[in-house]
Amino acid sequence: MTETTAAPTTTTGQMKNLLLATGAFAISFWAWNMIAPLGVRYTEQLGLSSNQKSLLVAIPVLVGSLGRVPAGALTDRFGGRLMFPVLMLVSVPFVLLVAFAGNQDSYGLLLLFGFFLGIAGTTFAVGIPFVNAWFEPARRGFATGLFGAGMGGTALSAFFTPRFVEWFGYTQTHAIIAVALAAVAVLCWFTMRDAPAWSPSTDPVVPKLAAAMRLPVTWQMAFLYAVVFGGFVAFSTYLPTYLKDIYDFDLTAAGTRTAGFAIAAVVARPIGGVLSDRVGPRTVVATSLTGTAVLAVVVALQPPLELPAGLSFVTLAFFLGLGTGGVFAWVAQAAPAARVGSVTGIVGAAGGLGGFFPPLVMGATYTLVFPGYGLGLALLALVASGALASTLLGVQRHTPQHAR
Repeated sequence: MTETTAAPTTTTGQMKNLLLATGAFAISFWAWNMIAPLGVRYTEQLGLSSNQKSLLVAIPVLVGSLGRVPAGALTDRFGGRLMFPVLMLVSVPFVLLVAFAGNQDSYGLLLLFGFFLGIAGTTFAVGIPFVNAWFEPARRGFATGLFGAGMGGTALSAFFTPRFVEWFGYTQTHAIIAVALAAVAVLCWFTMRDAPAWSPSTDPVVPKLAAAMRLPVTWQMAFLYAVVFGGFVAFSTYLPTYLKDIYDFDLTAAGTRTAGFAIAAVVARPIGGVLSDRVGPRTVVATSLTGTAVLAVVVALQPPLELPAGLSFVTLAFFLGLGTGGVFAWVAQAAPAARVGSVTGIVGAAGGLGGFFPPLVMGATYTLVFPGYGLGLALLALVASGALASTLLGVQRHTPQHAR
């Protein structure tokens, strides 16, 4: 069987390729998250109900989630140097088509093109095996954690997208991001390289995925990632709407605070990876889930503005980010080398799907039983507690160092 992520034979180019992958991931995530920061605008423009706006901001997550499965398997076959540019270029027309749909005041077209905009979110499953191949096992927590900081593209989108619309106009904003995607794709094509130790897997894609699905570690990590990354994605996409409904913020103010939430998670992700290299991912993930469960309850109580609420959301984001770094450090240590891309795709898809359903739940349970979004947040606390029990008792112990 072809080993696609053997220990690297040279460190030359490690940091350059890691930074290129992180940058490509960040701009892809910005594009992936183009609709959510404008959710309040679309709601007012189209007169959307709570369920309609929840579906609109969640729909790009669907393809961005499920698409990670084939994207990870194809990365095992063709390498990140090819897959990054291809996926970014394929995403470009859908960024522009979302702008067209918005200009046409068409909710149906926004859903359709937003669905395909999710392709931009699949680059995550490209980057994990790509950077994994560049680094020795003892530093893969650091590498995957730093790469994962590219999810800060959601923070960039939350902060800048509403402002770009004010400064340059709605259509022009989408054109700017489309050009940025194309430019980074070209940069990656000419400057990015696959690791010298990497070699393409010649196994057929479907049997590879089937083999990855038979590994217990795949589903164990998928569940944990669905909670921590799913929680991050759900808040990143739905928080502008949440802040408008609960605290009556306008579009720009809600976007600024959502950016702060995303930045806290982005900062925490590489910390989670580095700590996993040192104390083990099980400890890091357990800490993350404990904090998530507690802070979900705190946020459900609707702490007052500005400091209590802000501190609660930022701390919640930090715990979620810590967990995302810990889970993928665990994947890098526990998954068979030749299956890292396939396992990454499945785990990444689970994380994305974990972010697809909560906005729908939040919209459906608004003011139901508890004030505001209390029921949805109570469910998050419950699920995080279940994941904590799984982390401590259910995940099998692996032989690689620090995996226990």
